[in-house]
Amino acid sequence: MAKNKLSDLNNHLFTQLERLNEEELTDQQIKNEVSRAKAISGIASQVIKSAKVTIDAMKLVANGDYTVKELPEMIGMSKPQE
Repeated sequence: MAKNKLSDLNNHLFTQLERLNEEELTDQQIKNEVSRAKAISGIASQVIKSAKVTIDAMKLVANGDYTVKELPEMIGMSKPQE
């Protein structure tokens, strides 16, 4: 079972947004938070792209275009037991 979920990512993004909105931050703290926010955003984008690939693969299976056995394991879908 996955340790992290997309809902966790959502929570991290909103937490970072709250940090950026703190009015008492110094100029240096703002620069640090902006840098952190850019890093988080970049990673979040990759996580979302990866999730989209998995969802697209699930749609292909649901539409009957492929079977689960035909999908590469690298997309994170487990193969059914035979």
